Amino acid sequence: MHLVCPAGSPPALKAAIDNGADAVYVGFRDQTNARAFPGLNFTEVDLVNGIAYAHGRGRKVYVALNTYPGPAGLGAWRAAVDRAASLGVDAIICADMGVLDYAARRHPGLARHLSVQGSATTHAALRYYRERFGIARAVLPRVLSIQQVERLCEREIVPLEVFAFGSLCIMVEGRCQLSSYVTGASPNRHGVCSPAKFVRWDEEPDGVRRVSLNGRLIDRFAPHEPAGYPTVCKGRYAVGGETFHALEEPTSLNTLELLPRLQAAGVVALKIEGRQRGQAYVASVTNVWRQAIDRLRTRPQGWSPDAAWQRELARHAEGHQTTLGPYHRSWH
Repeated sequence: MHLVCPAGSPPALKAAIDNGADAVYVGFRDQTNARAFPGLNFTEVDLVNGIAYAHGRGRKVYVALNTYPGPAGLGAWRAAVDRAASLGVDAIICADMGVLDYAARRHPGLARHLSVQGSATTHAALRYYRERFGIARAVLPRVLSIQQVERLCEREIVPLEVFAFGSLCIMVEGRCQLSSYVTGASPNRHGVCSPAKFVRWDEEPDGVRRVSLNGRLIDRFAPHEPAGYPTVCKGRYAVGGETFHALEEPTSLNTLELLPRLQAAGVVALKIEGRQRGQAYVASVTNVWRQAIDRLRTRPQGWSPDAAWQRELARHAEGHQTTLGPYHRSWH
């Protein structure tokens, strides 16, 4: 299994490569990628240097063009496809059918991966994307159980990649109606579920911190309580006389214990979420997963996650908690 790691900056790209990533995924500094933060992502010069660094060490670079253009914006996405091809990236990661169609016709030799935001969860969907757009790989959404992943792998329609660690999403992978309802801004093209200009933190006299999104109270945190970045789905709400995380708890996906099962299923690549995270996160998480994959390859019998690996991953998790999320369900 290949290890695909995030790089939101040149230092993060080097950290991922130096710690064992087989490939990194990056974005341009515009709305063609779903992490369009100010100060994040790559200029063309950055990417030229990053590709040289990765290729010089036998690794790959993928460019995420994974957002959905509006009716008047397709030209910018087509230009981004052309730019990625001219720079010599190893693959582009796309969700929009118009972008995939353009890439397939204009640059047939450039590998096309279906983004998680394409939300392909059936054999029929995977077959359609392969036959119509010639995708070389599909990234599965984080809403599937491990049994569903195994069933999708059985037919071998197209090589499959799954998220292994990082932030969870309960919506249709980045096309969140909750966030856009509260802020009026598309999380798909503004780089984050809660754009920074809508976020406000206030501290009360007793040290309690209040966080609001566009004037709507999302959560309150005790003085020493870990506080993650505020999103609508991970806020606490008063429901039926109780105040709790009504939609999703602020925890991170961690599938390390499922590694042998994912390998046995035929998953070809494991993706680490977090292009918005810093160099230290990328280095640490990449290093842990590199060790785990290598140990499974060389000593598969009796493999189990090292306790030190789990402690290190928990340090970088939202709320310092991890979960298997939808991978593990009590119902099928």
